[in-house]
Amino acid sequence: MASYKYELIGSDGKKQKGTIEAASQDAAISELQTGGGFVVSIAKAGALEKDINIQIGKPVKTRELSVFCRQFQSVLQAGVTVVEALEMLASQTENKYFQRTLEEVREAVQKGDTLANAMSLHPKVFPELLIHMVGAGEASGSLEVAFDRVGKQFEKDARVSGMVVKSMIYPIILIAVIIVVVIIMMVKIVPTFTEAFDMLDGAQLPAITRAVMAVSDFLMHRWWILLGIVAAIAIFIHAFKRTEVGAFFFGRLALKLPLFGTLTIKSASASLNRTMSTLMAAGISVVEALKIVEKIVKNAIVQRALKQAQADVMEGRPLSQSLKESEVFPPMVYQMIRIGEETGSLEPMMDKISDYYEEEVENATESLMAALEPMIIIVMAIVVVPIILAIMMPMLTIQNAIGV
Repeated sequence: MASYKYELIGSDGKKQKGTIEAASQDAAISELQTGGGFVVSIAKAGALEKDINIQIGKPVKTRELSVFCRQFQSVLQAGVTVVEALEMLASQTENKYFQRTLEEVREAVQKGDTLANAMSLHPKVFPELLIHMVGAGEASGSLEVAFDRVGKQFEKDARVSGMVVKSMIYPIILIAVIIVVVIIMMVKIVPTFTEAFDMLDGAQLPAITRAVMAVSDFLMHRWWILLGIVAAIAIFIHAFKRTEVGAFFFGRLALKLPLFGTLTIKSASASLNRTMSTLMAAGISVVEALKIVEKIVKNAIVQRALKQAQADVMEGRPLSQSLKESEVFPPMVYQMIRIGEETGSLEPMMDKISDYYEEEVENATESLMAALEPMIIIVMAIVVVPIILAIMMPMLTIQNAIGV
């Protein structure tokens, strides 16, 4: 598809400029005129005139989706139609990718498609949770409520994930410092002393010094071998994770790792209950809600437990019993769900469970940070101190050799 630079007069009489991708110029004009605008000029855009939109990670972040849901709810409450709401929000968003997506959704809805179906055509932007909630809201005539609940869900998800990312910044910086310090010492400092040590005819250097010198020589002259090994390991791990055996291996590892395992389980518990509560409030069945949650979670072990729970619930077994037998979730999760099932208040009970475990995730993240900082400093000492000793210990040998 080619990119075209256009200028048009919109249905509101305002002049608009931008670029659009289409199979041909006629197709671009046709698409621009769909909204009732008049195309003043259009021409093929050069490489420097195209909208630049570099995406790292997901094209639309959870935080952006939460803002979108909140804004959509507000304009719907003000009596604005869905088509007009999409047009308003598309013009306001700064994310070019999201902007184009909203425009395509608006065009689909304007042609008679439902909002949920139009969103489902863009799975990279709109998660299944949002699509199902919008579909349920359209069916029940409570679209505003659907956007309100899913907006709160995205806000909580963004807050929890942001908290985890923020807690990992300091450890990552420390690890980067360790790597940089080691490289500088091995490539710049150690070779300087190696030249001095080479002049010591017959002098026996300590084993630690010889080892560090060998590593330094390897990094300076055969660094590409180390780079190849690291790349091969990374490729193998990536390929292995994509297999069923690898997915279960890393999933189990994530649940069993000290410190990290607790955080993973609590995060999964919070996500399960929050999402289930949100979906059930929109009238979606427990089985369908479990299917959606299964696609949201990333851990293969948790996914397997949720898949088994779907089969158990379809057979008439309580969800709490299935979660208990999975031996994945903490006792509090299935015990409180059991109470919710017995009292007929499963949805509000899941809300309470998610609130509790979201707070637990915050506490677990702080505990992880408190434990990681001294551990990383210890690792730094274990790596750097031997290099310093390897340099300092032969100094006595040099002094003896020159007769000082």
